[in-house]
Amino acid sequence: DSGHNGALAWHLTVEQTAAEYASLGNEYLRTRSADVREVGGRVLLNLLGHAVSGDNLNRPGILIATDIGLGEIAHIDPKVVLGICTGQGGATSHTAILLGNLGIPAVMGLGDRLSTIGEGDMVIVDGDKGTVIAKPSSEMLDDYQRRLEALHAERDQARRESLALAFTRDGKWVEVVANIGSTAEAKAATANGAEGVGLYRTEFLFLARQIPPGEDEQFSAYRDAALALEKRPLIIRTLDIGGDKFLPYLRYEAEANPFLGVRGLRLSLQHRDIFKTQLRAILLTAAEFPVRIMFPMVTTPAEWREAIALLSEARSEVADRGVYLPPRIETGMMVEVPGAALQAEQFAPLVDFFSIGSNDLTQYTLAAERGNAALATLADGLHPAVLRLIQYIVEAAHRHGKWVGICGEMAGDAAAVPLLVGLGIDELSMNAAAIPLIKQLIRTLDYSAMQVLAKASLTLETAGDVRALVMEQVSGE
Repeated sequence: DSGHNGALAWHLTVEQTAAEYASLGNEYLRTRSADVREVGGRVLLNLLGHAVSGDNLNRPGILIATDIGLGEIAHIDPKVVLGICTGQGGATSHTAILLGNLGIPAVMGLGDRLSTIGEGDMVIVDGDKGTVIAKPSSEMLDDYQRRLEALHAERDQARRESLALAFTRDGKWVEVVANIGSTAEAKAATANGAEGVGLYRTEFLFLARQIPPGEDEQFSAYRDAALALEKRPLIIRTLDIGGDKFLPYLRYEAEANPFLGVRGLRLSLQHRDIFKTQLRAILLTAAEFPVRIMFPMVTTPAEWREAIALLSEARSEVADRGVYLPPRIETGMMVEVPGAALQAEQFAPLVDFFSIGSNDLTQYTLAAERGNAALATLADGLHPAVLRLIQYIVEAAHRHGKWVGICGEMAGDAAAVPLLVGLGIDELSMNAAAIPLIKQLIRTLDYSAMQVLAKASLTLETAGDVRALVMEQVSGE
């Protein structure tokens, strides 16, 4: 009607729609304006005859961007994108987690400091320290080049040894498993020496569609992942939606703070038909493979009992079809809420295991949203307050003969692992790329010495103090 060509008409409509989202009262819906623009930009590129590219690099280099959308990550080639710096985001955001799975060093939340980096500048991205060095001196560049070569050599050796179990020097075994969200990641986990999967994120089956996945579709996905693990144990987490992940086919009441709202198990208990469909698909997989079930965002023992009752109903429905199920399928809970952590003594007799979701446990304990760049320093799982909660969970579980894993970003953090071992964590679950080096690290540790180190860390004031102590003690060994 206005005489615009297709591309401009599309662009103007997308901008109008994005502006409508940005003006809404709900914070979650406001932030979806960025998603509208991301998808709109991809369609626009097609209208203009350009291929959609996730990186814009024609040779290996560092990608600098205000932000990286989850959709763009699928198009990133780790052989071309050697590192990423963004103005927005945080170290434990979902974008950072997925980049970690690709093995790409990323430093996020740099804000206006990105403007000091020019096209073609030499840049060092230190993903371990969370620092970016623009226009480094030749001496610094040579130093980092030597460190990079040493790291590659260390990784090659660690990969060759990754299939062996990880024992500390004084004989304590720590199970090292993987976080996955697909069959492809299950295969990568096996190749990197994972002893199983500590977290299968099933929400990826439910996202980006207009109707929920049926029982057969879910069973097929779970079974394929189990096959890729070659009889290794597989912990399947039931649907974990809410907070920053929503489904278009569910009705939501407006929430001032979705992270403190109806999410995880709370949401599943409100949509029992979807929940029981998923439970039946998981049980069918457990009929063939060593599957364990895990509920997310459990807050009270009453919630746990309600979920177990629905699991029992689903089990009866599967058994009525003539499917033989193991007499006992291990079922556990994620500990992400401080209140649940403080009730670990009450939960321990009810569950088969605990798995600590350190990302959420940290943000809830410290009131520091994990994707907020301004709070990146505060939202650190090595804060003594978080470590004390972990200690409390482990001690309560072990008193009742139950094991404890951790599946947040701390599990793959080389600075955190010595403390987690010292606190008595039985299982570490992380992205597949981190497994070889973490196994190698565990083999250098002395469990009794790490117990002393962990106890000392609990007396400190800040996460920075804890990291400094670990660096001093472990490097000193």
